[in-house]
This record gives sequence, C-alpha cells and structure tokens, in this order.
Amino acid sequence: MRKLLFLAFLILVLGISACDREKDKSARLAEVNGESLSLEAFKASFGVEDWDTLPPDLRKRYVEDWVNLTLLAQECKNLKLDKELALKQRLDYAQKKVLANALISQSLSEIKITEDQLFSYFRIHQSDFQKPVKLYHIERIRLGDKISAENLLQQLSGGMNFYHALQQYSQENLRAQRGSIGFVEPASADSLFWQKAQALQLNECGIVNKDGDWYIFRYTEVKDGESVANFEEQRSEIRRRIILEKQEEVYQNLLKSIKARQQNIYYY
Repeated sequence: MRKLLFLAFLILVLGISACDREKDKSARLAEVNGESLSLEAFKASFGVEDWDTLPPDLRKRYVEDWVNLTLLAQECKNLKLDKELALKQRLDYAQKKVLANALISQSLSEIKITEDQLFSYFRIHQSDFQKPVKLYHIERIRLGDKISAENLLQQLSGGMNFYHALQQYSQENLRAQRGSIGFVEPASADSLFWQKAQALQLNECGIVNKDGDWYIFRYTEVKDGESVANFEEQRSEIRRRIILEKQEEVYQNLLKSIKARQQNIYYY
C-alpha cells in the first residue's frame, strides 16, 4: 500500500510540475537535469490560497522534496527499472486509480444534500441513533497550516509513529499528556473532533481545522456516554452515511454513462 501511494504521488507531482526549458526561468522553482518545476504548476498542486499562506521555510522544504523525488525517479529511469513489466503495470494501475478517483470525487462534490434528506434519513434509521452517545478519547498534534498537516497525515498513514510525530511537530504543550485532550462528546467545546472521529477507525488518523489551527488526531478509546445524541449532533454522521450510500450509485452511473458512449470494449 505504501508503495502504491508513493507511486501515485510520484506520478501526480512529476506529471504536473515538468515544464519546457524555453519557459521563463523566473517562473521556475527548481530544475533537475533539464526537468523543471514551475511556480504555476506547484501552486496548482497545493491550491493557490494554501501556497500563498505557506511560510517560506516550508515552501523551501516542499521544493527540496520535489528535487529529491525527481532525482530518485530519474535514477530509476537511468537504471531502466521503469522498463520492467511489473513496475510498468503498477505505475499504470496507480495512474488510472488516481484519475478514476478524481472523476468520482468531482461527481460526489456536485451532490447537494438537503435538510429534508438529512431529517428523512434520521427518521427512517432512527433506531440506529437511539443509542447512548459515544465518547471518544482524543489525542492530537497541532500544526500551523493545512499543507503541513496533510504532509504529516501522509507520513503517519505510511507508518510513522504518532508519538514521535507529536514530539517533533506539535505546536501545543500537550507532549507530557501524549497529546491527549481526554474524552470528547458532542456538546463539548471540542465537538468538532467528536464529529470527525465518527468516520474513523480506532487509532486511524484524521485531520481537523479548528479556530484557524490544523490538527492531526486519532481516538484511542471509545465508551458509551450517559445521554442519547439528538438529530443536530448526528447531522455530520447522517451526511457521511448518505454520501457513502451515494458513492456506489455515482460509480455505477458513471460507468453506465461512459460505456454507453464507448464501442471499443472487448473481453478475451
């Protein structure tokens, strides 16, 4: 899984960032053996707003990451490892998966869920929600910006130890408590963590933006509270369930629409 994620990232970054030698050098951030990283392409990969608010030291670090990644990719090609059938198949599959997920995500983003839909779902599945509210024990790492948080989340997903990351990166004084803010509930000041935790598995890391700060967090324990969550407290969970149910519908509709326009599909 880590290799596939790396390969997918490699395809995206190298694909969007390469530009011709003839382009204006002032628009370049780096160049490695004739392969250039343009400012415009790199901004697009991060999002213009995120890039503009990124501190200079972090910009430099991400450019250096691109340089290192490009060097490794070029060396891979020099050794002709990219000609090996197994690697070519993995690269091809990773690229197709990234493109397919982008298409599905675009279609899902266009789905509008109304208040009537939310409440109707709540009424139909009311028995699912008439249970003691879950309380989640949250551990978190505070970061200064979205890009740093997303980068750290990727490292944690790749196997980085949560507590090592906490000691190295957290910008709040919770190291002695191992990043713990205790059990959170829907009516607390940290209710946003409670809402996001519902979509995660035990010890799985997620990301939250709260009061201008970005957090990587996880829950390490869950227990029943004394109250029952109401409709407002279950709103995000209901929305998540509806989206999950629509994912398969979107996937099938996309395939049906695309296949209807294609004539050159063969099975052997």
